[in-house]
Amino acid sequence: MASYDRNFTDELRTRLSIVDVVGRRVPLTRKGQNYWGCCPFHNEKTPSFSVNEEKGFYHCFGCGEHGDIISFTMKTNNMDFRAAITELAQMAGVKLPDSKPRDPAAVARAESYVGITERAAQMYQQKLFEECGAHALAYIRGRGFTDEMIKKYRIGYAPKNSLIANSFANAKQENLIATGLCRRGDYGLYDFFRDKLMFPIFNARGQIVAFSGRSLDGSEPKYINTTDTEMFHKRKTVFGLNFARDAIYRAGRSIVVEGQIDAIQMQCHGFGETVAPLGTALTEDHIALLCKSNRNITFCFDGDNAGQKAAARAASIVMPFLRDTSDVRFAFVTGGKDPDEVLKSGGTDAMRAIIDGATSITDFLWELANKNYVTSTPGGQARAEKFLSAEIAKITDEGLRRAYDKEYNSRKFNQWSKWTRKKQEVKIALPSVDEITRGTLVYITNTFPELAERHGEFLGSLNIDFDGTAPAMQMDANTAERYIVSLKLQKYMERLAAEKKECMTRMLAGDDVAERIRAIDADMEKVRAKQDMLITV
Repeated sequence: MASYDRNFTDELRTRLSIVDVVGRRVPLTRKGQNYWGCCPFHNEKTPSFSVNEEKGFYHCFGCGEHGDIISFTMKTNNMDFRAAITELAQMAGVKLPDSKPRDPAAVARAESYVGITERAAQMYQQKLFEECGAHALAYIRGRGFTDEMIKKYRIGYAPKNSLIANSFANAKQENLIATGLCRRGDYGLYDFFRDKLMFPIFNARGQIVAFSGRSLDGSEPKYINTTDTEMFHKRKTVFGLNFARDAIYRAGRSIVVEGQIDAIQMQCHGFGETVAPLGTALTEDHIALLCKSNRNITFCFDGDNAGQKAAARAASIVMPFLRDTSDVRFAFVTGGKDPDEVLKSGGTDAMRAIIDGATSITDFLWELANKNYVTSTPGGQARAEKFLSAEIAKITDEGLRRAYDKEYNSRKFNQWSKWTRKKQEVKIALPSVDEITRGTLVYITNTFPELAERHGEFLGSLNIDFDGTAPAMQMDANTAERYIVSLKLQKYMERLAAEKKECMTRMLAGDDVAERIRAIDADMEKVRAKQDMLITV
């Protein structure tokens, strides 16, 4: 059997929670100080399998099986010691020490891969400071990057020609293709990254295993990454983690932002615990990787719709990883800015205020439920309850799950107990409607609650008391919805007309608003077309 230094196996036991390792195979429920589940080593219906997270061992009171993360991995996966250590080392993100000579071919392949990516990074950085990379250097310096930052994170520039394919002409084509830096075309190899600002991606050992290239001409996608290779898997790689690991330990949390530039700027301005996913939606693997360092995570996203959606997805993904000691929060950068812009305009203090003011995951989910569903109606409340119940069900800790359920039940009783439509705060003041329109809308919302939910934001902006008596009317759901849509178009047309009147006044005063007036006229024409369609339906 292969042998390893005891310090290394102890490090694995320290880095990895036995609850996480066992929980991948056995559903666990916390009772008192231990976690319990049905033993994977013998058939049973009543859980007798105990896991102690603090001491790092498991014990079955039914069959007597006992051990730690290593023995559990060996027995449940039918692995030998070396295979189990390898898997656990990968989970922990630590380098596996050699216990015996490695396969020469594998060593050569790995060394060739890392050798190519390392040399490529050197060439990219050299090109950044040459004439061909002047526009890329101007861009990154314009984003507030000093030359010291550029060198630390080894930022570079991939020119328009095939730099890598031409520079490695004597290397094996299979090796170049395996790194993801080159592809094979009709006329030979060509570079995958061209005219891109290059961000190296490091593994846990600090080796460059991939790159992320940012477009400089405004083309989409903004970032492209090395495709998955033998040494790089995008879904399992967190950008900046190699720099942030120690800071996460010291800060007792990690901060997750949306992009590489944001992550680097945050790290260089006092938030060394900041990381980012690699141009892809956050995954369970990303969260699992972060939770190995610390289960306290603050997600910091842009305040736009895309940022809100990303936050909602992150909340849903992180729920199974919650423990009663977890502190998961959500911060949003508003005003169309990102963390990089906040740091440049407001400095570290402004960014710290945003991070310190982050919303707990308990409050964030509650806000989501109230924002996405009209909780002033029974139907909306039912849908919101289903949403909350589904999220709570993902929590694996039974005691924590009960605590969430109790908290939301209290909020539902105190805030949803009276069925009344609350007036919503609106950013744009809309004129009130006449009594006939008000009566018609009251009838529609009382008769077709699904329409009230679908158009709740607009209806709430009219400042109407929907608790009044509804008049007797004959109207089907389609007609009712056309009525609401028609009213929305009418109100929008009124706002456009008011804005155009204001622009005409400004034009007389000498302001250059001709372009805006043309845009308003185009919008008004579109509204008229939609109104005509409603009439002809």
